[in-house]
Amino acid sequence: MKYIFLFLIDSLAYGATFIYGSTGEIITEKSGHLNLGIPGIMCMGGAGGCLVLNMIGKSNLPHFLIVLLGILGAFVSAMLMGLIYSFLTVTLRANQNVTGLALTIFGVGLMKVIMAGLDMTKYLVKPKKYFRFPFADTKNAFQYLGCMFFLAIIIAVIASIILYKTKVGLNLRAVGEDPATADAVGINVTKYKYVATCVGSGIAGLGGLYYIVDYMGSPEAYLSIEALGWLSIALVIFALWKPHMTILGSTIFGILNSINAYFTQFTGIVVSVAMGKIIQMLPYVVTVVVLILTSVRNKRENQPPQSLGLSYFREER
Repeated sequence: MKYIFLFLIDSLAYGATFIYGSTGEIITEKSGHLNLGIPGIMCMGGAGGCLVLNMIGKSNLPHFLIVLLGILGAFVSAMLMGLIYSFLTVTLRANQNVTGLALTIFGVGLMKVIMAGLDMTKYLVKPKKYFRFPFADTKNAFQYLGCMFFLAIIIAVIASIILYKTKVGLNLRAVGEDPATADAVGINVTKYKYVATCVGSGIAGLGGLYYIVDYMGSPEAYLSIEALGWLSIALVIFALWKPHMTILGSTIFGILNSINAYFTQFTGIVVSVAMGKIIQMLPYVVTVVVLILTSVRNKRENQPPQSLGLSYFREER
């Protein structure tokens, strides 16, 4: 029973990485843009946050300020990546899929360069305790439920409220569904696309910092962020483009990813390499099943925005 409880806590904490990534992508997709650069953006968010922490990690600043500045560093770094994507796809109307993939390659490569030059004793050792408040002193899975874990849940809930309960959210969804009609009624389509993409990218970037400093607390953690970014994009489909649903979806994804580590403790059976690979495939299999089910039910509220992936040419309105 103890192992099951710790397993669930660990899964919740692991899933917070997906909450950041998928919530950011949902906000972007609601504006009609499919950003496949999320893995690279999450990498740059992690690298940017660690770079800031590398400069202030051993300073005498208050602990909460070190955490705040680290979060801001991650958000701004990822937001700049979103700004590049917006300029290319909104202003220059470049192909969204190609731009996103190029951004991922760029982000992953630049992250490796940045992280290779950082000192883990500055950006990780002490800051890790600050980020894991209020459970930093525990020795079990509770230590992962730090301040950024709760921030992820708060962001997902607030994003849902804004999208479905405010005029700003209504306008953003209108832009994603039919930008020509939104433009005709006076909504600034370009502004909404830029803001949604940049803010969404900033939120996704926080997932990279959370995974490196808070959940893993390891100098090698950044090497795994790209894969988690792709899973975050898949989770958007699982969550049916609803930010609050990412909390449930990320928990399930966390369980499916963490079960590999706890399987032996539950059953006493040693997991072979082949079985481990099969278990790692489960999140993708579940996503495919959800995609099939949502397509069969064909409910409009469970479908992506109609203009998703399509560039908007005002001259053709």
